[in-house]
Amino acid sequence: MKAARFAKSKRQEDKASFVSWRFALLCGGIVLALVGLLLRVTYLQVINPDQLVKEGDLRSLRVQSIPTARGMISDRLGRPLAVSVPVNAVWADPKEVFEKGGITDDTRWRALSDAINLPVEQLTNKISANPKGRFVYLARQVNPSVGDYIDKLKLPGIYLRQESRRYYPSGQVTAHIIGVTNVDGQGMEGVEKSFDRWLTGQPGERIVRKDRFGRVIEDISSVDSLAAHNLVLSIDERLQALVYRELTNAVAFNKAESGTAVLVDVNTGEVLAMANNPSYNPNNFLNTPKDAMRNRAITDIFEPGSTVKPMVVMAALDNGIIKENTVINTVPFRISGKEIKDVSRYSELSITGILQKSSNVGVSKLALAMPATELVDVYSRFGLGKATNLGLVGESSGLYPTGKQRWSDLERATFSYGYGLMVTPLQLARVYATIGSLGIYRPLSITKVDPPVPGTRVFPEPIMRTVVHMMESVALPGGGGVRAAVKGYRIAIKTGTAKKVGPDGQYVNRYISYAAGVAPASNPRFALVVVINEPQAGKYYGGAVSAPVFGAIMGGVLRIMNVEPDALAAGDKNEFVINKKEDTGGRS
Repeated sequence: MKAARFAKSKRQEDKASFVSWRFALLCGGIVLALVGLLLRVTYLQVINPDQLVKEGDLRSLRVQSIPTARGMISDRLGRPLAVSVPVNAVWADPKEVFEKGGITDDTRWRALSDAINLPVEQLTNKISANPKGRFVYLARQVNPSVGDYIDKLKLPGIYLRQESRRYYPSGQVTAHIIGVTNVDGQGMEGVEKSFDRWLTGQPGERIVRKDRFGRVIEDISSVDSLAAHNLVLSIDERLQALVYRELTNAVAFNKAESGTAVLVDVNTGEVLAMANNPSYNPNNFLNTPKDAMRNRAITDIFEPGSTVKPMVVMAALDNGIIKENTVINTVPFRISGKEIKDVSRYSELSITGILQKSSNVGVSKLALAMPATELVDVYSRFGLGKATNLGLVGESSGLYPTGKQRWSDLERATFSYGYGLMVTPLQLARVYATIGSLGIYRPLSITKVDPPVPGTRVFPEPIMRTVVHMMESVALPGGGGVRAAVKGYRIAIKTGTAKKVGPDGQYVNRYISYAAGVAPASNPRFALVVVINEPQAGKYYGGAVSAPVFGAIMGGVLRIMNVEPDALAAGDKNEFVINKKEDTGGRS
């Protein structure tokens, strides 16, 4: 019995010992957990507190861009030529989309598909391409009304972002000058590209804290956006529209490959109009051929033909080779087996007659009477062989025989009537702007110039006045440019025609027709160059093809700008008239 009581007592002692041990173990575990927790809290709060803040910020902080509109481009009188209009970008948060059920058969997803003109299948592929991503564009430059509609669909993970789109009020009329921007607002062509940095502002930034529903609960900080600069061009939108309209009509009438016209203020060097045909619609250019977007006024080069002849006469007068009343034997002659001749045969011509009849024989004899380097120098003084540095991307400086040492007599002769060099229409416009300013060379500008640049004299004024007066004969009866006449105004003009060079470097039976001049001749204000490339309606001489366009444009310019007539007879009205009598057939 004692043994039984002893055994029972022993079991009770063992049980008490076991309970005591388990309790100690439990207490020890709790203590260790509390110590570990305390150490962890100490690490996070004291030793490395930034980590917790960082993880919290990653989940709740968002950076919002504060957009700034691209600068406006306007003409010299403030008329808008390029403006930014507000639109929306539609974007998705793929992770949120899939966390909230993904793309379903819900009619709202089909409505989104229709609104952004993207099939549901393609919409699904875009979002699911990176299901853990946080951003993907679904559509860009969506109209605000469509954006409002999408916002009202309340689709999970679908958001709008403010952006802007360029709008060009003048469309095709100014397309080659203004250019275009891409979907991100970066300049791609024209002034938009050349002045991209000036027109682009600096977007601002706003850091906010959002809750799990995407609502802003705290503004952390912000950096204001920097506004873009506006740009005022030298272009006069009224004159630009006139030039474009007349050029477009001429290209169609003459069934030409293309056409270009450039109008310059001779007193400032400002380009008032620059047009090309064919053109394109800058508001919808996605399917436009690259060739149609080329600004031919600055990229295309041609041999200038007879438009250089006034400079030959200037050089001859300046070197004392001739006088104003000199008469030249203009009977055709041969050089190295090549006959130098005119369209019509003249036994002799005065210096004025050489320009009026556009005599190749006459200017060839003048050129052969002086060193080749003299004519090269004179052409160069008027800007040939040099880029205009107008600021537009893609400008060509032409081809010019700078440094050429050995000249054959044939090369010297043909150089005097525009062969052996190549120029852009803009370079030729600079030549005639210098003629119009009576020998003052000014840099051309596509932006408004205020105050005017003084310029540099490159030729004596008396000689310039003499030659400008001689050039007036070209637009009078008997002259090659009579169809450029503007009733009531004195016009100083020179027409020209040049054969084109084929891919093999040989001349082909395709032509370029020119008309270049200044008005009013008594006190020139405007220089105009018209180039019609490959007319195919039967006529190709500059006097028959380009001269009427010159007259139509210059007549309109003089009226719009309220220039006082300098050749009105008593009782005459100031109106433009095309003289339909060709006299020389416009052959020059």
